[in-house]
Amino acid sequence: MRASSRAVAAGAAAVTVAAGLGVRAAGDGAFAKYAGSALYTVLLCALVALCAPRARPVAVAGTALALSWAVELLQLTGVPAELSAHSTAARLVLGSTFNAPDLFWYAVGAAAAWGLHAGARRLATPCSSAAPRPAASR
Repeated sequence: MRASSRAVAAGAAAVTVAAGLGVRAAGDGAFAKYAGSALYTVLLCALVALCAPRARPVAVAGTALALSWAVELLQLTGVPAELSAHSTAARLVLGSTFNAPDLFWYAVGAAAAWGLHAGARRLATPCSSAAPRPAASR
């Protein structure tokens, strides 16, 4: 089961990156910015699930949200801005400037990813009530 969980997480990460690129290409303004913020956390959820396939959805979403918030708060130091000035990868991963509304949109992304992850796990887990029960001895 772990290999298939990792494959699903890797697929989710790829779909999330594609969605983020699509939002940036097709949209602009506040929608694109905040959709990108939410998708950033969704991507982190997929990557956490890829690294820890047996983790509970709430732990995956909580870890991704904490990482998102940590990166956003790190932007208050100016370190990401300095790194972003020299590296496209750093700009994509760390951003450059603090934006308080992003904290909310990260939570939206974590909640959405948690819901999808929890729902997918419920669908993948056989229902215990459907299992045949041993006949009672008389």
